[in-house]
Order: sequence, then structure tokens, then C-alpha cells
Amino acid sequence: MNYVIVNILVIVLECIGLWISVRARKWKVFVYYTQLANMVALLSSVVLVLTGMNRYAVMLRYLSSVMLLMTFLITLFVLVPMGGGFKKLMFDGNGIYHHTLCPVISIASYVFLEEHITVLALPIVVTAVYGIVMLILNIMKIYDGPYPFFRVYKQSVAASILWFIALPVIITAVSMCISFIAR
Repeated sequence: MNYVIVNILVIVLECIGLWISVRARKWKVFVYYTQLANMVALLSSVVLVLTGMNRYAVMLRYLSSVMLLMTFLITLFVLVPMGGGFKKLMFDGNGIYHHTLCPVISIASYVFLEEHITVLALPIVVTAVYGIVMLILNIMKIYDGPYPFFRVYKQSVAASILWFIALPVIITAVSMCISFIAR
């Protein structure tokens, strides 16, 4: 039953972070993987609280945990070093909620308090679809970014290819890591 209390906390924190994000970015919240990962976390926590520990709730919690860990790691080890600023990305605005608090609390709940399921392909496919859509939008010059590694016209072809290889490898490793830790 502790997982219910923690997931209610996640719901509250996700709502605060989402409110900050929507106020600042309006519809553009849907182009950020971070926002999408946190929306999946919000949905998964709501489903878990309302329906209990069923297969679909557990599968959504797994998906959100992998996506949130991917968000946390990419923010910390890619975006901060690329000049995003540690304090700005991890502790200011929606960052305190969507890059730090929600990922840490939600993943800890999944790993330590909840039942587990492993569907390695699910977060990989979801992330690949997001990446392919954003890459196409960048190539077609419909959208610029939102992350530096999608900006194909502001980096070399080799850098774009390396990112296109690296990101699926990272999400696969993160999926396997969450599955391993949650055993």
C-alpha cells in the first residue's frame, strides 16, 4: 500500500511540473521527450492508484520508469555538459520536477515498492518512434530541435549518424538496467 502514497505524491509533483511546462511552452510540450516521459509517468501513476497492481498498470509503470531514467541520464550527462547548466536543468522551473524529483521518486517506487514486468521492446519502440518523428521534422525543417542531437543542419552528418546509433543503444541499456535492478 506504500506504493499508492508514493504514486499520489508523483501525481501531485507531475501536475505541478506539467502546469509550469504548459504555461511556458503551450503546445510545444509535446515535442519534448522529457515532457512526454513525465506525461506517461503521470498516466501510469494515476492508473496504478485507481486500478491497483494489474498487468497494464505495471507495464505503464515500467515504460515510464525507463523513459524517466533516460530523461534523467540524457539531461545530466548530455544536455548539462552541452551548456544547459546543472542548476538550470535540474533545479529551476519544471526541471526540479521533470528532471529530478519525479524521475527519482517514480523510479524508486517502481524498483522498491511495486510489482515488475519486463517488456524491453516497449520503451525502445516508443523512444524510436519519437526519435524518428523528431528527426524527420528536423530534416524537413518543420521543427528545430528540441534537443541538440536532432538539429541535423547544425551538426555534421557524422554527428547525426552517431546520435542516431547512440540513442537506441542508450534506451536499450536503460531498459535492461531497470529490468535488472527491479528484480
